[in-house]
Amino acid sequence: MKRARQNPNSPAGQAEQRGANQRLLLGLSIHPPVIFQGFGSCSSSANSGMGRLQKILIPFLGLVLAFWFYSARDTFKPEMLRGKRVIVTGASTGIGEQIAYHLARMGSHILITARTEAKLQNVVQRCLELGAASARFVSGTMEDTAFAQHVVREAQTSLGGLDMLILNHVGASYFGFFDGDVEHVRKLLEINFLSYVAMTTSALPMLKESEGSIVVVSSMAGKVGFPFTVPYSATKFALDGFFSSLRQEFAIQSINVSITLCILGFIDTERAVRAAAEVLRERPAPRDECALEILKGAALRRRELYYRYSSTRLPLLLRDCAAELLDYLVRSRYRLRGPRRPPPSALSRGHRGEGGGRRAPPLPVPASPPPVRDARAAPAGTKRGPQRRLRALLAPPGRGKLIINKVY
Repeated sequence: MKRARQNPNSPAGQAEQRGANQRLLLGLSIHPPVIFQGFGSCSSSANSGMGRLQKILIPFLGLVLAFWFYSARDTFKPEMLRGKRVIVTGASTGIGEQIAYHLARMGSHILITARTEAKLQNVVQRCLELGAASARFVSGTMEDTAFAQHVVREAQTSLGGLDMLILNHVGASYFGFFDGDVEHVRKLLEINFLSYVAMTTSALPMLKESEGSIVVVSSMAGKVGFPFTVPYSATKFALDGFFSSLRQEFAIQSINVSITLCILGFIDTERAVRAAAEVLRERPAPRDECALEILKGAALRRRELYYRYSSTRLPLLLRDCAAELLDYLVRSRYRLRGPRRPPPSALSRGHRGEGGGRRAPPLPVPASPPPVRDARAAPAGTKRGPQRRLRALLAPPGRGKLIINKVY
């Protein structure tokens, strides 16, 4: 007997329709339609092709988006730093000195520090001439973490607080093959790393109050291993690890203090040019422009700043997908001649040179067969250390000998 059809607008008809919909949904959950099963099989067959395409497109799109992101965010205005209370370390020469001059032009309150008092006096005088709201200095060495804490206390006393901490100082090291001197690495860690930690810890209460910024001047040598700067590179890697982890903890605790890590390439500071200009194939970037970019990144509270971008950030895109290629590109930056490394005995011991400088241990010249020497070679019977071997290795043809000096 045929059942009479209910009026869909009546309550009985609406109840019947709801029951039919429920039965339909129950059937779909138990027996999926064939069309969806077919779609799933088709999509799985295309996954392999899409995977290969993604491996090509994703790095390329990342490069394009990174370039657009950093160029589009350039909304810096000098007024952002007017009246700000800033500490700049390592400010007697080089990048730190240029940072102080830029801050002075923007009307900031500046407290600078370095070892040489006479140079600091000149920088302070120049800052006042350029229009700094105030400028003062504290001289001393960062080998003692107590001095780092003293600088922060001086800022609290003289400036009444702190808006920005720019950590730029660095200890003197050598440019050459690692000679195994663990004591030198330990001392460099105290200056290039532990003093940064001490100053940050002391300044953090004032920076929390002002919701300020920490600026850490680092290097490409703190992202990728570079030859001839092993102790220096180790300290820069330590900075990356500490401040990147600290940034994470700030986010978890909702602490509004920004940390900007500055990854710099070859800059035309006096020490860097003296040590590596004859060795590196690239031309150094201007330090005054570098200092301004650091301040822009700090004012915009960026996570990381790369300068110059083409020689720092772009090569790092190869670090995960083509690490060996990146290592090759790093080595290709140097003018290398002859063997690539000293004998193993050169790494077994080390000593400190005169005047507080660093030099590698001497190696005896083999008795037989006699070595073939060019015009720059040492006379027979004299000792020749790895630093002198490195001069012959790195010096370009037709040039005089390369003077290895301290690198910034």
